[in-house]
Amino acid sequence: MKDALVLVQRFIAHPDSRCWFVAWNPGGTLLASCGGDKAVRIWGKEGDSWECKTVLQDGHQRTVRKVAWSPCGTYLASASFDGTTCIWKKKNNEFECLTVLEGHENEVKCVAWAPSGNLLATCSRDKSVWVWEVDEEDEYECVTVVNSHTQDVKHVEWHPTQELLASASYDNNICIYKEEDDDWECRATLEGHTSTVWSLSFEQDGKRLASCSDDRTVKIWKESEPEDGNTDKLWKCVCTLSGFHARAVYDISWCHLTGAMATACGDDAVRVFQEDEPSDPDQPVFSLAACAAKAHNQDVNCVNWHPKEAGILASCSDDGDIAIWRYQTDG
Repeated sequence: MKDALVLVQRFIAHPDSRCWFVAWNPGGTLLASCGGDKAVRIWGKEGDSWECKTVLQDGHQRTVRKVAWSPCGTYLASASFDGTTCIWKKKNNEFECLTVLEGHENEVKCVAWAPSGNLLATCSRDKSVWVWEVDEEDEYECVTVVNSHTQDVKHVEWHPTQELLASASYDNNICIYKEEDDDWECRATLEGHTSTVWSLSFEQDGKRLASCSDDRTVKIWKESEPEDGNTDKLWKCVCTLSGFHARAVYDISWCHLTGAMATACGDDAVRVFQEDEPSDPDQPVFSLAACAAKAHNQDVNCVNWHPKEAGILASCSDDGDIAIWRYQTDG
């Protein structure tokens, strides 16, 4: 490995609790984090360092598991173990809780915005995926509840350009959903992992999907043309990365600027993979390009590439810290 992950800054984000997730706003000027302390924190850059700008602590009664910015950057959604999702609206650098989405029977594990900003997806330990519609008056309505998984749903991820939704579950499977006659339906089930699928990340053009699992592997799924007159695209596993991670892989982030893929692992490491060139699209090969072996003192829960600045990566951990990295390539 000639490339390197260089630590830019490390800071305590959620004292005395886990930091579960970090999300950049679309412009990359703010970073939202959430944790076991029931709070969401908003970080902004002051000179060369990241400082806490705001703490949102009145929205949830239990752990906040995921946060997601709307494509316009005005709204922030937070998903909590208290069974609710809060929608925060940013106005003049202040955030107010606009509405609370209720309905899931227990812990909400993830929330994600569609690229249009008009749809929101949530998923829960109750095994369901909900799709919410947002109107111009900031009213949120649940338009579909899908029960395609048999276990806890860990993650939802929208396709970057289409209204296509993917979910990952404790049942080891990935589901792909599409709207049909005003109803969202599971149109494909991706089977291949042998344990919990923790997270998903689409490539920039959405033609490939990366998944990471408790089985210590990363899989790359490629969209292919339907067969036998079927209208739905098929998703086939074209690559499995195994032997790189010593424990569960909790998160994966596919950089839309460079194509590099980062993973967060239970062995305390952050790794970056690059696709070998030239690469057969039906049999791609990914190599380990860089590894920060002791990126954190405990499990790494999340990795997220900066949306505007190539090579900048944020990670967070059970140790409560956020780390900002610069991925430097050799050449």
